[in-house]
Amino acid sequence: MAKKKKEKFVVYSTNPDFNTEDEMEDEKTLSPAEQDLRVSIDTKQRKGKSVTLITGFVGSDDELKELGKELKSKCGVGGSSKDGDIIIQGDVREKVLKILADKGYKAKKSGGR
Repeated sequence: MAKKKKEKFVVYSTNPDFNTEDEMEDEKTLSPAEQDLRVSIDTKQRKGKSVTLITGFVGSDDELKELGKELKSKCGVGGSSKDGDIIIQGDVREKVLKILADKGYKAKKSGGR
């Protein structure tokens, strides 16, 4: 897969204290005990197929992808990690909750099913 390039942009401001540094890039990752993750089942816009959705991760994209990769490999399924969410194919909510609890994350079931 090709790596995505960061888009460069020009910002003009009349504020002398304006800083062009990205504040979102330096987002600090919380420790697993401080994370408040929600694990739910989702079928919207997936042609009726269910996925396990993990939301609420606070941290860098690299650490999100690392956690997603570990969850996918332990569950033996595919998925993706982006925009602060981890999507795991299939209904593996109980398995994901157990794995997250073993790693020290605070994770709760979310949704009605």
